[in-house]
Amino acid sequence: MSYVKVMIHAVWGTKRNQALIAKDIRPTLLAHIVENARQKGIFIDTINSQPEHVHCLFGLNADMALSKALNLIKGESSFWMNKQKLISHKFEWADDYFAASVSESQLEKVRQYIVTQDEHHRKVGFAEEYNKFLVSYGYNIQG
Repeated sequence: MSYVKVMIHAVWGTKRNQALIAKDIRPTLLAHIVENARQKGIFIDTINSQPEHVHCLFGLNADMALSKALNLIKGESSFWMNKQKLISHKFEWADDYFAASVSESQLEKVRQYIVTQDEHHRKVGFAEEYNKFLVSYGYNIQG
């Protein structure tokens, strides 16, 4: 038996960063994402969102690639949102995402960061936050 514990902090947004995740539908969407992920063998530790993006701390299991896990989460949830007609027009996630592994010593810090998104985004917008993640992990965002 393989024993694997790889924790991932992923951030993804709506198509064109549209503010489509209203506060009244947020709990329903996030609960659905958690349940759907569980059914697919993906353990979501912590999840939260803002109107145009989601932060998710999840465990990556031994037999699933990161891209597959995020495609399962994002693809099914956008399909579900459209089927449920929780918003008046088509719901889509952007194709890209940010994901980084989280060491055991940083798990609680990342959990708190995700839980306090409302407070955090009173000071920092999503685009600025996303770019800071990319820069802090050494990506050249200048293109």
